[in-house]
Amino acid sequence: MQALANFPKYESYSDSGEDWIGEIPYHWETVRLKHLFREKKHRPNMSLNCGAISFGEVVTKDDDKVLEATKASYQEVLSGEFLINPLNLNYDLISLRIALSKVDVVVSAGYIVIKEKEPIIKEYFKYLLHRYDVAYMKLLGSGVRQTISFNHIANSLLLSPPMEEQTLIAKFLDQKTAQIDEAITIKEQQIKLLQERKQIIIQKAVTQGLDPNVPMKDSGVDWIGEIPAHWEISLAKHVLRKLNRPRYKNGNTVICSNHGCSKLLGDVNQGLVSLTQHDYQGVNKGDLLVHGMDAWHGAIAMSEHTGDCTSVVHVCDTFQNKSYIAYFLKMLAIMNVYKVISNGVRGNTSDFRSWSKFGDIQIILPPLIEQNAVVELLDEQMQKTDRSIELLNQQIEKLKEYKTTLINSAVTGKIKITPEMFEQ
Repeated sequence: MQALANFPKYESYSDSGEDWIGEIPYHWETVRLKHLFREKKHRPNMSLNCGAISFGEVVTKDDDKVLEATKASYQEVLSGEFLINPLNLNYDLISLRIALSKVDVVVSAGYIVIKEKEPIIKEYFKYLLHRYDVAYMKLLGSGVRQTISFNHIANSLLLSPPMEEQTLIAKFLDQKTAQIDEAITIKEQQIKLLQERKQIIIQKAVTQGLDPNVPMKDSGVDWIGEIPAHWEISLAKHVLRKLNRPRYKNGNTVICSNHGCSKLLGDVNQGLVSLTQHDYQGVNKGDLLVHGMDAWHGAIAMSEHTGDCTSVVHVCDTFQNKSYIAYFLKMLAIMNVYKVISNGVRGNTSDFRSWSKFGDIQIILPPLIEQNAVVELLDEQMQKTDRSIELLNQQIEKLKEYKTTLINSAVTGKIKITPEMFEQ
């Protein structure tokens, strides 16, 4: 990635008069949005598929989920027109809400459809309006106003570089953002492979052990196959002891999610659950937590905190190695075994909030000394893999930040795009 400081600059700049734009090349103009775009009149079109904005792109939706009477109230947006989602700005500060449509669809009447009033390079304005969306338009929804109209944005200042420079900037950003996106995709694929490797390592260790030459026997469980001949199989209710701890007054809220065990101060209010006081239970640091709801299978963790936890999580203790049991239960989630055990058919939902139901799960038990060895190996392997994944995630975040900064710098003239850049 070329450092932005190494890009060429324009000879001189002037104040744009708009904070989110800053200084601009002296020969660029600022123009009111209403002088560049007009709002398209509502036009129904039942022959088109339904659509919507999804993170800066116009996408098609499943017409089967939209009532015919509802679709009849939708408006047309055609390829080459800009679509703006002006709804509920207070509640959505993440997704991009302006898109240059590449498809012909109909969308909710709440959307704003705009068309250019004079010749422009639409791809340039696609990038500029993304910047306008994030840096300015969402501020219009602050306070009591949650929805805006075309009139609220009509007087907004936008940039209008010469057409040749609009073309250069759009071409440059198309090329560079495609390269960045490709690099991000490669790193995301690497993360996926590392996560799959983690699953394979866990599954092999808790079902076959660490000695490849040990005699094996049929486990009698179809989803396990053969296990070391000296290992045993028991039921969760014989291996785990359910704890019924009292709640902690004014304690931390402990969350057992698919990402592990964490704590929050106060009530649970992170898009997961919101429960009343009597639906919590006490948790001590070191307790084994197992989530019983279908959507959270795989949420098995050793609690790092003392506090209160939702009652749909089983709080357990065991005379076995807790970390080994946690790895084994995670393996069940990896293999989708919870659903098989619950229903006998893969793909159906399962629910193990009932302790008696959860207690019938079969658990493979090596001797304790082997459990300890398995945990030692898995802890080391998981830490290495997690460090690799974290490094890749950091690289992805840096690429995303660079992409955002590059777009912002190019569309507002902080860097000068020249034809020679396309030969690199």
